[in-house]
Amino acid sequence: MCELHQKNLRNYEKIEVYNDFTTTELAKNYENILKLVGENASREGLDKTPERVAKAMQFLLQGYKTDPVEILQSAMFKEDYRQMVIVKDIEIYSMCEHHLLPFFGKAHVAYIPNGTITGLSKIARVVDVFARRLQVQERLTTQIKECIQNTLHPLGVAVVIEAQHLCMQMRGIQKQHSITTTSDFTGAFQKTATRDEFIKLISTKFS
Repeated sequence: MCELHQKNLRNYEKIEVYNDFTTTELAKNYENILKLVGENASREGLDKTPERVAKAMQFLLQGYKTDPVEILQSAMFKEDYRQMVIVKDIEIYSMCEHHLLPFFGKAHVAYIPNGTITGLSKIARVVDVFARRLQVQERLTTQIKECIQNTLHPLGVAVVIEAQHLCMQMRGIQKQHSITTTSDFTGAFQKTATRDEFIKLISTKFS
């Protein structure tokens, strides 16, 4: 069973769908967490918090419910284009699996078609699907690369992710301005000249 929430405020319509059982069970656990850290889970500011967090977690981790391969396959087209296709500055919001704290930043993705292209928005959707799971940045980078490579069979794929991790900024070493960069390449992007062109293009700011 899924619970449908719909709010209408003049020209604003908000529709949210959540699994009833999952929401109830998660809320019970979050209520217990509040009590264990010394809070009064029944006070005005917190009485609805367990349910709100339960719904937030379902939204933040919705990537488990979507097949990224199907996203690419939904918009595949034959095209004789064999130059670099880059979708850069794709915003990512993910959850570190070690501390359940967010990390966020940008992904830059490129591929060189081998007779087949996909819709540009599908690349961003693939990034989002993998990001909306419990992750580490290294795995996220590789999963995006492998999905595109194994589905489109291009001449090469390149993925670079730059992100800030709240597990480093809010706790532990507390380095607020640190940025983590990861990269992964296949095929033609393993050649220095091609890889350098990609890096140059994602670093260029076009006005």
